[in-house]
Amino acid sequence: MKGSGDTAIIAEIWSVIQERAKNPSEESYTSRLLADNKGIDKVLEKVGEESTEFIIAAKNGVKERTVEEASDLLFHLLVALRAADIDLSDVMRELKLRRR
Repeated sequence: MKGSGDTAIIAEIWSVIQERAKNPSEESYTSRLLADNKGIDKVLEKVGEESTEFIIAAKNGVKERTVEEASDLLFHLLVALRAADIDLSDVMRELKLRRR
């Protein structure tokens, strides 16, 4: 990573996800995912789909597509954390513990 600005976008996206969960809007893709009738299963399906697309792009060596799919995967993973009532700070703390 190049600097703190790179990680700041994750915090910004997390903040937007939290806001969309607290104040749902029909126009918001994130709100619709979190409010789907399938519950957490809907967002977990998206995590699975984006994981597969990322794997295929990386395996095919298509850098631009791999970056796009990694972005989709990270976004949907964050939404899944929110749907599972897991705070991003818990994940970050776990990553720090593993960084010994």
